[in-house]
Amino acid sequence: MSAYFALFIAILSRILPHMFLTTSVGFTAVGGGLLYFGARRGRWHTVAAVLALMVTDYYLTTSVYNYPFHVSAYLATWVWYAAVILLGHQALAGKSTFLRVAGAVLATSTSFFLLSNFAVWAGSMMYPHTAAGLGACYVAGIPFYANDLMSTAITAGAFFGLPALARDIAATVREGLHSQRPA
Repeated sequence: MSAYFALFIAILSRILPHMFLTTSVGFTAVGGGLLYFGARRGRWHTVAAVLALMVTDYYLTTSVYNYPFHVSAYLATWVWYAAVILLGHQALAGKSTFLRVAGAVLATSTSFFLLSNFAVWAGSMMYPHTAAGLGACYVAGIPFYANDLMSTAITAGAFFGLPALARDIAATVREGLHSQRPA
């Protein structure tokens, strides 16, 4: 259940900023939410998560941005969604240590930075289709990368860290209660 809650938060983090006109913040829970979803749900749940994000992409494109929707423009992103879920499943299921989560966060944000900026460069006329144009596209994307890395780290930290913290607190309380019992 908590995995689907993380997915819900990820979707809300994409929709709510547009409702409150705060899109300049660039905070999204997608990366951290997908890592957590993958760590807590089996591979077969990937389809449900990707479908939910596909619907979100369609809604944002047609209703919020008022652009025509072209499936081809989103194929790489949808594959990325599935890849992050599978990364969460392979690297973090049952073994979500701080270092593993940090590595997955770095891999998630970096792969999205590389993929999305390459797609912008290749699929638009914003930058010349040269090595210098690709470099300029990546340089222009650095602020977005920084925001994505921070938001992915914060959300993954919350999704993985809060349950661990709750378990530790509960264990401490149980130990305290156990030590106060008369012998």
